[in-house]
Amino acid sequence: LPISRKARAQKAALMLNLRLVMDTNVVVSAAIKPQGLQRVALILAVTKPARLYVSAPILDEYSEVLARSLLHIRKGIRAQVLQLIRNRSFLVLPQRNLDEAHDPDDNLFLECAETARADYLITGNPRHFPRFWRSTKVITSREFIEIAAPHLLRR
Repeated sequence: LPISRKARAQKAALMLNLRLVMDTNVVVSAAIKPQGLQRVALILAVTKPARLYVSAPILDEYSEVLARSLLHIRKGIRAQVLQLIRNRSFLVLPQRNLDEAHDPDDNLFLECAETARADYLITGNPRHFPRFWRSTKVITSREFIEIAAPHLLRR
């Protein structure tokens, strides 16, 4: 079925406002599995009109975790993923420290989401976070793709 002009306009308007934060586990999975949903989610997150937001501590964590030898991520892939994120994301400076996530190390994502006024925090571990933080909804890569580009999911 052809998509109507109105449906295309509604979809474009939805994408226009997507402000995102991405948990490290999604970035790592995107680096490890080229055909995985996390790679699709990362590419959608850094592609206009969506906007991926990061903070300096998040960039540091991405870099540190991607470099862990037990993950066996080639140096070239690590560099490409980090460069893509650095070139295509928006840096914010969170103004307050939170203590809301089940894992204290995950609070930096909530802090970034709050500062960026993110619509979604994308994670592979939604149970580590409250379902919502302020205006940010915590979702999985699959849920994000269902929102941003449902045609990319295999039926």
